Amino acid sequence: MAQACSYFGAMARNNAWANAQLLGACAALTQEDFVAPRTGFFPSIKATLNHILAVDRYYLDGLRHGGRGAELFLATDYGSVDDLEPAQAEQDAALTAFCDALAPQDLERTVAFDRGEGGIWHERIDLVLLHLFQHQVHHRGQVHAMLAGTPVAPPQLDEFFIDFDRDPQAGAVFGGDR
Repeated sequence: MAQACSYFGAMARNNAWANAQLLGACAALTQEDFVAPRTGFFPSIKATLNHILAVDRYYLDGLRHGGRGAELFLATDYGSVDDLEPAQAEQDAALTAFCDALAPQDLERTVAFDRGEGGIWHERIDLVLLHLFQHQVHHRGQVHAMLAGTPVAPPQLDEFFIDFDRDPQAGAVFGGDR
C-alpha cells in the first residue's frame, strides 16, 4: 500500500508538469486564439482550461473536507492564460502536497462530495484520485488537439516517467536524476 501512495505522488507531479507544459504553450497564443470557438467538449481553449482547474478545485476541496463543493465551479473563470497559469500551478502544488501526505490507510477511506441535486456521495480517496488524473489527461488532450489549429505547436505531454525520453524539467519536478 505504501507503493500505491508513492504512485499518487508521482502522478501528481506528472500532472503538475503536464499542466505547466500545456499552459506554457498556451501562453504563446493571442487572446483571440485563446478564446476562439473550437471543436471539443468545451467550446474554446479558455473554457477547457478553466474546466480543468474548476474540477481540480472541486475534488481537492472534497478530499480535504473543505466544504465549498459546487461553488468552486462558479468561482473559476479566468480570462487569460496569464491569470490562469498561477492559479493552476497553485492547485497542482496543493494536490501534490495532498498526495505526498497520504498514508496507506487513507486510500480506502471515503470522503463526501456534494453532487447538488444528485445528493451527497461518498467516494474512496484512491478512486477519486484515479478519476481526477484521468480527467486531467482527457481534457489536456482536448486542448492539445485544439492547439493544432493555432500557430502554436502542441507540446509533448508524455515525457515524464521513462528515463529514455524524460524532459529535463520533468526530472527536476520528479526529484532529479534517477
